[in-house]
Amino acid sequence: MNPAIVIAIVALVVLAGVGVIAAARRRDTDLAVGELSRETLRRDRDRQRRTRDAETSAEVARGRSYETAATAPSTEIEKVESAPPVAWTPPDDEMVGVSRRQFFNRSIVGFMILGISGFGTAAISFLWPSGSGGFGSRINFGNVDELKSEIQANNGFLYRPEGRLWITEYPASALPKAESVYSPPELAGMEAGLIALWQTCPHLGCRVPECATSQWFECGCHGSQYNQVGEYKGGPAPRGMDRFAMAVEGGNFVVDTGTIIQGPPLGTNTTGQEAEGPNCVGAAGGH
Repeated sequence: MNPAIVIAIVALVVLAGVGVIAAARRRDTDLAVGELSRETLRRDRDRQRRTRDAETSAEVARGRSYETAATAPSTEIEKVESAPPVAWTPPDDEMVGVSRRQFFNRSIVGFMILGISGFGTAAISFLWPSGSGGFGSRINFGNVDELKSEIQANNGFLYRPEGRLWITEYPASALPKAESVYSPPELAGMEAGLIALWQTCPHLGCRVPECATSQWFECGCHGSQYNQVGEYKGGPAPRGMDRFAMAVEGGNFVVDTGTIIQGPPLGTNTTGQEAEGPNCVGAAGGH
């Protein structure tokens, strides 16, 4: 017999056996489902009846206790005294009927006023001269002789940022001419051999630097030039460099940076100083 046929027959026999076994298991399962006995049903009914009877008895007891408490006479009555009447005060018209929109509008206006007040206070504080030190106040720059030594060590020019000024030496030989040109607050420093010049150019307000080669002040913005004591030498500036009121107190050089004195007019030349070397910028004829 052909082996393939034998294998097919064996497979069919196996599948038939599996089907018979499965059918038998299904039949056994169906037979396992039965009905409750009468005894079991009777016990369940008795248990449910006892539970209902207990709940009913408990509800009846609670109802009787509530009824007894309600009908029992009160043995103690608390006497409450009434408070005296309070006089009626009419509400404030400003507080009645304030809507959400009014609340926000008033809040915004209040914050704006507060912000403007703070800004104004800060601006006034910045512009108002400070009396405790720094620019706008009287500044003590130290001993006169020590300042002269510092000027010489810095090639003739000493810059002090706290006063926004230059300090240079004023020659004693020029004092006779200076007495006919300058005011007493300026001469007080010149007589001690010093002068305090504001750093700002009188032309358009640029900061004026020194020129080490010419020994002049020379403005890099528009070419204005001044000698070592701030007197006009060339350029579009309308006058010499402005200076501050000065004083000598206990051997110290004190400058009042809150008092600015306009520079000397064009043509003033008390020291006769000419350029001592090449200029740093070319003099301008005007703008």
